[in-house]
Amino acid sequence: MLSLLHNDDIKILQLLQHDARMTNKEIADKLGKTITPVYERIKKLEAEGYIDRYVALLNKDKIGKALTAFTHVQLKEHSQPVLKAFEKEVVKIPEVMECYHMTGQYDFLLKVAIQDMKEYQDFMMNKLAVIANIGTVQSFFVLTQSKQETAFTLSASVRRKVGK
Repeated sequence: MLSLLHNDDIKILQLLQHDARMTNKEIADKLGKTITPVYERIKKLEAEGYIDRYVALLNKDKIGKALTAFTHVQLKEHSQPVLKAFEKEVVKIPEVMECYHMTGQYDFLLKVAIQDMKEYQDFMMNKLAVIANIGTVQSFFVLTQSKQETAFTLSASVRRKVGK
């Protein structure tokens, strides 16, 4: 059974998406609530899986990961064991920031963060190309980034599962 998220839950999620370091007191002040109910709502949102984790977003230029590549990978075979084996191996590669199993011509889309083309070549030759059953790889390099958003737009229609 599904029910709508409470309006306060949506406001809490919006606030935390933009600043996960906000204290319960700061959130309570913004909502016109006391600290205890805000604390309890956040704990419930965490327990129900609405909040996966809290992270710090780093400046990729300052940490030497200024080059981003989107890499399409087409596998030779498409059986479940082959697909699962590829996923299991590719997620171990530290340069792979995101991995998506896709529809269309290519099976996977990888977001790869590297310092430069030399590091990308090392990634391709020594990490990606050694995974079994890779057929075709096509890479696209980011020239400029116009938008990067980590916060989802939430509305009153967000639903939560209730009971079984």
